[in-house]
Amino acid sequence: MNKILEELSKFGVVPVVVLNDAKDAKPLAKALCEGGLPCAEVTFRTAAAEESIRIMTTEYPDMLIGAGTVLTIENVDRAINAGAKFIVSPGFDPEIVDYCLKKDIPVLPGTVTPSEVAQGVKRGLKVLKFFPAAQYGGVSTIKAIASAYVDVKFMPTGGVNAKNLKEYLSCDKIFACGGSWMVKADLIEAGEFDKITEMTKEAVALVKEIR
Repeated sequence: MNKILEELSKFGVVPVVVLNDAKDAKPLAKALCEGGLPCAEVTFRTAAAEESIRIMTTEYPDMLIGAGTVLTIENVDRAINAGAKFIVSPGFDPEIVDYCLKKDIPVLPGTVTPSEVAQGVKRGLKVLKFFPAAQYGGVSTIKAIASAYVDVKFMPTGGVNAKNLKEYLSCDKIFACGGSWMVKADLIEAGEFDKITEMTKEAVALVKEIR
């Protein structure tokens, strides 16, 4: 497995971040690092995403920052040029996946069906996103699909929280979980970075307890 993906797996939880203002990028990065979780998936669906990734990777070069909600090859290039170390997409877009593989960029495409997983397996991918997890059956669906695709692990995102994290991470087919409960937009916009650090510490403690 790619070294960057191995690091993400060790964290157990990848904060999924929506930043509407790049000024919040640095204090958020600081809060996550102080909380013991120096990684994030910054969703590329806001105008501030690209600059936020640039700030976070410049100010905290040891952080593992990726770009999420990547929908085009242009977005891949912009995210990587800004400093993103991995790419996450909500669905399985063969064009994006093939482009990332050609460029040797770690990519986690979204899947929810065996057919989508099969496309990833055909390309040699060992880790796939499972999104939206809660709406598509969560752990039970992942276990069912993984019984056929035994070499694949999943990163469920969507509906993952502190209450069900144990259920997800207790499954050996779960690579890590994407979650936004510790980095909710209202906390970021209100400047409650101390609260984010506190909730991040709780998430880290929970992962250690489970794994």
